[in-house]
Amino acid sequence: MTAHHELMTTYTATVTVRLKRGVLDPEAETTKRALERLGFELESLRSADQFEVDVDADSAGEAEDRADEMAQRLLANPTIHDYDVEVAEA
Repeated sequence: MTAHHELMTTYTATVTVRLKRGVLDPEAETTKRALERLGFELESLRSADQFEVDVDADSAGEAEDRADEMAQRLLANPTIHDYDVEVAEA
C-alpha cells in the first residue's frame, strides 16, 4: 500500500456553492443595496460559499469525482444550490 500512495498526487479541489437563480438570497440583497448606496451600479449580486479541499488521488479526474461526491452529499443542497468543482495540483 505504501508504494501505491507514493504514486498519488495531492490536488486542491475548489468547490463553489451558490444559490440557484430565483432562490431568495437575503445576504446578497442586503449587500447589493449597501453597494448601491455607496454609488456602485450593479445588475445583480449573488453570494457563494467556497470550499478548498486537499485530496490525494491518482489523477485530477479522480480528485474531481471525489470533490463532486462531497458536494452532492454534504456541501450543497441540490434543491436550492448549484455548484462548480475546479481541480489543480496542490
